[in-house]
Amino acid sequence: MEFRDLKKQYQALKTDIDQAMVDVATSGAYIMGSPVKELEKELAEYVGVKHCLSCANGTDALTLALKALGIGKGDAVFVPDFTFFSSAEVVSLEGATPVFVDVDPRTFNMDPRSLDDAIRSVLDHMDLRPKAVIAVDLFGLPANFTDIRAIAKREGMYVIEDGAQGFGGSIRMPKASGDGFEARRACSFGDISTTSFFPAKPLGCYGDGGAVFTDNDEWAALIESYRVHGKGSFKYDNVRIGLNSRLDTLQAAILRIKFRAFKEHELADVNKMAEYYTQLFDGMTKFLKKEIQITTPYIPDGYTSSWAQYTIQLSVPSGNGTFNREALQAKLKAKGIPSMVYYPTPMSQQTAFKEVHSYALTPNAQNLAKCVLSLPMHPYITREEVRQVVETLISSL
Repeated sequence: MEFRDLKKQYQALKTDIDQAMVDVATSGAYIMGSPVKELEKELAEYVGVKHCLSCANGTDALTLALKALGIGKGDAVFVPDFTFFSSAEVVSLEGATPVFVDVDPRTFNMDPRSLDDAIRSVLDHMDLRPKAVIAVDLFGLPANFTDIRAIAKREGMYVIEDGAQGFGGSIRMPKASGDGFEARRACSFGDISTTSFFPAKPLGCYGDGGAVFTDNDEWAALIESYRVHGKGSFKYDNVRIGLNSRLDTLQAAILRIKFRAFKEHELADVNKMAEYYTQLFDGMTKFLKKEIQITTPYIPDGYTSSWAQYTIQLSVPSGNGTFNREALQAKLKAKGIPSMVYYPTPMSQQTAFKEVHSYALTPNAQNLAKCVLSLPMHPYITREEVRQVVETLISSL
C-alpha cells in the first residue's frame, strides 16, 4: 500500500499525461511555454482571484509574497507553531522575525486567540512592527480566515495564506453583496495566497512547482518581476534583485491534466474516503481499552478539506508514561501499512530558531507534535484499503 499513491493516479491519467509530455517535447518551448499561461488562467478562475503567477516551488511562492509586500528587517510575521519549516523559514530569509502562534487542537490551524496574545506580547516586549500573518491551511483544511482577517485588519497587518496543503479546500462565507452565502476556495483568503505543486500535495506535478494568487494588480506586477530575476520591461532590463523561479512548461502541461481530474472527481473522491475513515474509526474504537483514545479530524461547519493528509490524534498510556509512536509505526509497517508524522517538532523548538522566542504560549502545538499520526490518503485509495488501515491500527493498539 502507498501512503499517497501517485503510481495509481498516473495509470488512471496515463494516456492524457503521456500525450501532454510528448506535446511539450515536440514544441521545444520548455520554459514559459503556452501551457504555463493556460494553467495560470485556469487556476485563477477556479480559485476566484484576478491573478495567478506560477513559480518554481511553494517556498518560493511564499518568498515572492513577502517580497511583494515589502516585508523585511524590523517586521514581525506571525506563523503557526505547528507547520512545515518553510512557513517560517521564508520570514527569516527576508530579514524579518517569525513569531510563533499556537494552533486550535481540533483543526490544527492557527488559533485566533493565540494570535491576539502574540500581537500584544510583541507590542509590549519587542521592538518590532507587527506586519503580517502567515495562516496555513494545514492538512487540506482552510484556516479560520474570518477571525484572522478581522484581527489583521484591526492591527493594519497583511494576511498571507499558505495554501501549500489546502488547494481545493473551501469555506462557506457571506457574499460580498450581503445576499446569501457562497463557497470561497482556498488560495483566495489572503491579501496574497500561495500554494505548492510538490508531488504529494492535493494538486501535484512531477517535480517542484508553486503558485501565487492575488487580486492586487501592483503586487502581481512585482511578483511577475521578482520571479524572473527582477526583470523590468524585458528579460535583460533588471530593475530589482529577484529570483530564478519559473514553473517549467512540462510541469504546467502535466498539472493541466491532473487539474482536470482534480475538479471532475478527485476532490470528491478523497472526501468520500475521509468520511469512510472517520465512520470506521467511530465504529471500531469500541474495541479499544477505555484509556486508549483516537481523535479523528474535525471539519467545522461550512468548511471543506482537500485532505492533503488524514491525521489522527492518539492518546495511549504506557508503563513509563511515554507513548511509543515509533513502535506503533513499525508494527503498521510490518503489516504493509505506511504512516507519517507531520510534524514531530514545533517551529519554536527547531534548532534554526533557537534564538527566536515565541511570544505566545503554544501548548497545543507542543502536544500535537507528540500525538499525531497521518495515515494513507489519496483520491485513488479504495474502501478495502481504508478498512485494512483502520483494522490494522486498532489491532496494533
